Amino acid sequence: MKNIFNNIKAYFLNINRYKAATVQESIFAVLDTETTGLSWEKGNRVVEIGCIELINRRPSGRTYQQYLNPGREMEPGAAEVTGLTLDFLADKPRFGDVVQEFLDFIAGAELVIHNAEFDVGFLNYELGLLGIAYGRIDRHAGVLDTLKMARELYPGQRNSLDALCKRLGVDNKHRQLHGALLDAELLADVDLAMTSGQTGFGFDEAAPESDVTASELIVTVTSSSVVLHATAQEIEAHRARIRKIADKSGRSLWVD
Repeated sequence: MKNIFNNIKAYFLNINRYKAATVQESIFAVLDTETTGLSWEKGNRVVEIGCIELINRRPSGRTYQQYLNPGREMEPGAAEVTGLTLDFLADKPRFGDVVQEFLDFIAGAELVIHNAEFDVGFLNYELGLLGIAYGRIDRHAGVLDTLKMARELYPGQRNSLDALCKRLGVDNKHRQLHGALLDAELLADVDLAMTSGQTGFGFDEAAPESDVTASELIVTVTSSSVVLHATAQEIEAHRARIRKIADKSGRSLWVD
């Protein structure tokens, strides 16, 4: 039953991505990394990658998170802010083991990163250790630096992620330690607030993953929710896609 639920969930996520593609919406990937230290030039490595996909600056439901075995000690400061230990990371994959799935996730997107020079520098270093086959990050995705954006909007002020959360009303009380996926969620809210004035996506209000059955799949719309209705063009594009699937397979559950 859990597999049925996951298949239903995957179907609707794919439909949302397809609808966005039909109207040529932009795809963003809000990204953060955690590392063994502050400088890749000193041989420090990436220990966690967190990424959230946005389509037209709205969460698509797709996320990427991966802890990595760095193959080296963590500097004391990095261990303190992340709470990660070598014992925890010992059985995690190396970057080279997951590089392709990571690059597939960000392919063609615009990466939204706070202090992009830091994260991109580390990711390019990791890619470089694997040889020339994968190139650099800019071969796979564009980069948008929210720190540069914040410095233009708020010159002379502190523009760390925590400072921006406080300034823009983004709730980060649950951020006790640095975590790549958590920081990516906060950054998505900060980016939205800086670019549109909206206060956030409400990631912290999302229900956790659980072993629900298909009969328990209930969509609840609160009074504060924004309901997006498909346009006639989007509906027709979706119907055309379903007809194409039916023509190829001979039948479709979604065609009468």
